Amino acid sequence: AEADTSEPQQPEMDKPKRTPEETKAYIQSVIDAANSDSFEKRWQEFRDRFDKVIQATIQSIGGDLGGVGGLAPIPEVSLEDRQAVFDGAAPTLELLAKRLKTCRNVVVMAGAGISCSAGIPDFRTPGTGLYDNLQAYDLPHPRAVFDLAFFRENSKPFNMLAKELYPGQFKPTTAHFLLRLLSEKGHLRRVYTQNIDGLERIAGVPADKLVEAHGGFDRAHCVGCGREHPVDDFKAAIFKEEGGGNGLVCECGSSVKPDIVFFGENLPQRFVDLRLEDLRECDCLIVMGTSLGVAPFNSL
Repeated sequence: AEADTSEPQQPEMDKPKRTPEETKAYIQSVIDAANSDSFEKRWQEFRDRFDKVIQATIQSIGGDLGGVGGLAPIPEVSLEDRQAVFDGAAPTLELLAKRLKTCRNVVVMAGAGISCSAGIPDFRTPGTGLYDNLQAYDLPHPRAVFDLAFFRENSKPFNMLAKELYPGQFKPTTAHFLLRLLSEKGHLRRVYTQNIDGLERIAGVPADKLVEAHGGFDRAHCVGCGREHPVDDFKAAIFKEEGGGNGLVCECGSSVKPDIVFFGENLPQRFVDLRLEDLRECDCLIVMGTSLGVAPFNSL
């Protein structure tokens, strides 16, 4: 390092102190600045930039490890491993049904694939997936539709998606009724679903057997002040405008979204409270309709 040729710093104790009047004026100026609209705007900009940096960091870590959200990719399951589940026999639905009769703690991990035959597109299928169809909105990346910082800037892509997926427009599939059947027969411990379409509930899966890991349309909150809004008001707003429009705007000026988990948000407390005990007691795990590409759901 180069030699420091600057003038020595004046000792702290020798620095001139403010008079009481100057101190009072300085404090008042800080209070006025904190209460100003420009300060609030700068603070919001800082929060948005911070959110983006955190998301970029998470994605970078996930990429370095070859997975999503910092988790290693799910390994391919060999035929030998699959046959081992059935005592060496080739996997068939008949053998699975026979095995299920002996199980009392079946856990199901479900994803968008179980709703495709209901007419709801999945996310990643080229050409028909929701991510491809949302590119008309010039998303910076496909997952931006579930990015909180992006939603604060532009809520239209999510509102369009919410309008397409809103519960009540689709009917459950055979897969959803299988979940209900497992419950009625006394085999089901829990269904963990990533889906936000609510078809598990509509099919009749009991609420105590269901964990909607990515939230749903049952409640709505402002992303700015956190105020709760009637979810029917959000529904009316997105169905009123072509493509969903700007949706519902809170009195504070920020957008309102249903309690669907966006990237970077915490999963519902119910997921946290039940997952460890459920997976310890699980005697049969069924993964259906998901490639397990999203953390922390795939950590189950």
